[in-house]
Amino acid sequence: MSTDQSVERSLFDDVMVPCYSPMEMIPVKGQGSRLWDQGGNEYIDFAGGIAVSCLGHCHPVMVDALTKQANKIWHLSNVMTNEPALRLAKKLTELSFAEKVFFANSGAEANEAALKLARRWAADNYGNEKTEVIAFYQGFHGRTFFTVSVGGQASYSDGFGPKPGDITHLPYNDVEALKAHISDKTCAVMMEPLQGEGGIITPTDEFAKTVRELCDKHNALLIFDEVQTGNGRTGDFYAYQGLGITPDILSTAKSLGGGIPIGAMLTTTKLAQHFKVGVHGSTYGGNPLACAVAEAVIGEISKPSVLDGIKERESIFRECLTRLNEKYHVFSEIRGKGLLLGAVMSEKYEGKARDILVAAGKQGLLVLVAGANVVRFTPSLVISKEDIQEGFARLEKAIAEFVA
Repeated sequence: MSTDQSVERSLFDDVMVPCYSPMEMIPVKGQGSRLWDQGGNEYIDFAGGIAVSCLGHCHPVMVDALTKQANKIWHLSNVMTNEPALRLAKKLTELSFAEKVFFANSGAEANEAALKLARRWAADNYGNEKTEVIAFYQGFHGRTFFTVSVGGQASYSDGFGPKPGDITHLPYNDVEALKAHISDKTCAVMMEPLQGEGGIITPTDEFAKTVRELCDKHNALLIFDEVQTGNGRTGDFYAYQGLGITPDILSTAKSLGGGIPIGAMLTTTKLAQHFKVGVHGSTYGGNPLACAVAEAVIGEISKPSVLDGIKERESIFRECLTRLNEKYHVFSEIRGKGLLLGAVMSEKYEGKARDILVAAGKQGLLVLVAGANVVRFTPSLVISKEDIQEGFARLEKAIAEFVA
């Protein structure tokens, strides 16, 4: 066995399955909204690990929670329970409509649990004919075979053989299409309350209200995928709270752990009873380390001062993007809510969002894309105003180079 401890980007190509194409630089240290790579180069982080690093890197409340729990207990099977999991579940029910919680390791697993619960509920109450799941084009719900099939992007689900059946995709924000299709055979409607991967698309008030009304009319469950929008990202603790409608099942992950892997499915007592002992499970779900960190994370995020600060930072981001665009005219629209924002490329630069990402990286700024035409921003929810201004100074240099 090799004893060489040096790690270079080329090692990725040697030892990793090639389903990712990571940047050439390798980050080795993070603090707040700044990262440093192996060469000591500094980056402002407007990407936040794809909406995961909600308190930035190495936030003291996270480090403290992890350190304390690491000296107590790391793992228990679900033959037992543990204190952090119970405290976290109680906190989540206090912050949402939910009465019951199921813990998993990721958003995909939380969505898998949500879909299985909906199907089991329908089978128990209505028999085997009520199985249809309605979802929306450009939606994204995870990479398990069930969730990737429910997700509305065929490029992610094609090529793996026969897909799970009775899944229908409709256009997002199309009230008439939903009215025309939904029926008493529909078991559940699954949607993001703001499409993330699909381009940062906000639902209209009419669409959100109609989805809830039609689910009630046809005895179907409404599942909100809040993996990306949840835990303060939109300025409400959960995005449904800003829409004025309540789902029957909600999935959360990403920022729930602030960087440690954890996901959760939230629902009501009435629905939860259909997951009897042995029906579903997860070896690591409810892990004490992950739950202890998540408890600290949501304790911080749920503070009114933090939630108000998210809305304040959204205004700063929008002002900076507008000011940049008045000078360079690269964007046609700024979309999103809270600190889940997307800048749509103008007609002249259509399809070149990734070029902005690459140019920004060269200037020491990390951003994301949401498809080929949208530059996405999902920074820390507590990013300092100084880091925002410095990040936009770097973005301006990147855009100036891009348009030159």
